[in-house]
Amino acid sequence: MRVVANIPHPSIGITVFSMNDKFIVKLEAGPMEQSFKFSSEEVKGIEDIKKILDEEFLTKAIDRFNEMFLLMKKKKDKNG
Repeated sequence: MRVVANIPHPSIGITVFSMNDKFIVKLEAGPMEQSFKFSSEEVKGIEDIKKILDEEFLTKAIDRFNEMFLLMKKKKDKNG
């Protein structure tokens, strides 16, 4: 797996990997991550991926990170 691109974003890390005719997009926020896989038939390159990662997509992903964080915090507080 090789890094193809790092896409700048003010709130989260976005890394694009290439592996076995797939692109893997990894979003990172603190200790959490989300991964999305696209076949090379679906997307032809970084520009196609950037089109997918539009404002709506990234807003939903950040909302999901917030939900993940709150659940993780709740479970840590309950068990800690």
